[in-house]
Amino acid sequence: MSEQAKNPLHGITLEQLLTELVARYGWDGLAKRIDIRCFKSDPSIKSSLTFLRKTPWAREKVEALFVQMRSKG
Repeated sequence: MSEQAKNPLHGITLEQLLTELVARYGWDGLAKRIDIRCFKSDPSIKSSLTFLRKTPWAREKVEALFVQMRSKG
């Protein structure tokens, strides 16, 4: 089995991931789970994507929350 097949994020764009998290938790719920200003102050998918693409530590937290959400079902 290849490494990509084992990767739970394989084939999922950052935009898809963020959209699913917002649909599940809302911006307030997301801000409570991950303390990032772009989720608290006038949040939008576009502004959050810009921030997450430039900030590896924040992206890692968002990806980890997504994987956790998906594993719980």
